[in-house]
Amino acid sequence: MKVLLLKDPKDKDSGSDPYIKELGSYSLEATLIPVLSFEFTSLDSLFDKLSHPECYGGLVFTSPRALEAIKICLKEKSKKEAWSKSLKQMWNIKPTYVVGKATASLVEEIGLIPQGEKAGNAEKLAEYICSREKPNSSALLFPCGALKREVLPTVLREKGILLESLTVYQTAQHPDLQESLSSYFSQQGIPASVAFFSPSGVKFCLQHIQKLSGDLINQVKFAAIGPSTAEALQGAGIAVSCTAGSPTPQDLAAAIHTALQPHSC
Repeated sequence: MKVLLLKDPKDKDSGSDPYIKELGSYSLEATLIPVLSFEFTSLDSLFDKLSHPECYGGLVFTSPRALEAIKICLKEKSKKEAWSKSLKQMWNIKPTYVVGKATASLVEEIGLIPQGEKAGNAEKLAEYICSREKPNSSALLFPCGALKREVLPTVLREKGILLESLTVYQTAQHPDLQESLSSYFSQQGIPASVAFFSPSGVKFCLQHIQKLSGDLINQVKFAAIGPSTAEALQGAGIAVSCTAGSPTPQDLAAAIHTALQPHSC
């Protein structure tokens, strides 16, 4: 059976995507279609804030893109030297809170130690942060995307935990998305399952998929990487067949496999 994954390749240089690999272990044939493109912004402001760790109580990352923004900053020789020489050590005295393994691994790549990666989503990470931070302490620096959800900022604000957000990337539809979807459906047919990886993916893809599937849309099992994506699908009137227990290839593949069993409702 075929599964359509609406996401970018995990790492363009590391061979097979782990989601394709995990689904393959269940004899499911998965195909990736990139959905989003990103434009990085405010990079000078970002590094200026990173240059003053004494002003903050720690860092919060809920997206791999925010780490990509930092990695772009560190391509500049003088900034890389400043980071290696002192800034990295100064930030490592403070907590770096993250959602998910992908974000955690990128945090490690820049030399920081992630905390809270098992939280899995923004709601649980907010609870984790609240259990460790004191109200009215120094603000946590939160590099994020323009389309960030307000769950984490709202929960922290209610608990008196200060958060300073900085938008470091904008999200847009991938320029080849419509063409890629049309090509997939014409060549492969309608997949047994379609997996969404973000509310933005739902916004940009769902109408195209409904149109391409036609009357057979009810045969498709829709999967979500997490609760916010599931909510976006449900908000668009789609019945969600499964949501990954945590945002990992293993959990998503297991959930899709279960949803595709004949006895599954």
